[in-house]
Amino acid sequence: MASKAYIGLGSNLGRRQETLRRALDLLGKRGRVHLRALSQMIETAPTGGPTGQGDFINAVAEIETDLEPGALLAELQQVENLCGRDRSSELRWGPRTCDLDILLMGDLVMRSPELTVPHPRMHQRLFVLRPLAQLAPQVVHPVLGRTVAQLLAEAGGGRK
Repeated sequence: MASKAYIGLGSNLGRRQETLRRALDLLGKRGRVHLRALSQMIETAPTGGPTGQGDFINAVAEIETDLEPGALLAELQQVENLCGRDRSSELRWGPRTCDLDILLMGDLVMRSPELTVPHPRMHQRLFVLRPLAQLAPQVVHPVLGRTVAQLLAEAGGGRK
């Protein structure tokens, strides 16, 4: 049975927008993930991590998939690798060519050593909430019990 999920996308190395578009294309060609909607791509300053890195391009994709969460994570990581990501040489929250994160997967709540859904910090990150609110402002965070629009406003992103 297919389920709806939201994937966060980010890149701050190389041809950022092209890389994210390529990642979505590669993900779709693998056959188990179907893109339903894509937010606008926004430019954001890095949060945390080493200083001096370039700005990110961030977006959120609404997908439909029949993959289980662990299998979806594996697909996302394979696509990241195809787009030039090398986790072995990265610093935490440092620059990266392609970052794909499962934000929400229906009303699923899970925690394992490899994956936590919903994404554990999504409600604190404007670079996630702003594009997610474009696609799904009324979706309720299954742990916090508040809509994406409410989380955005609470994080200070609802202001003009």
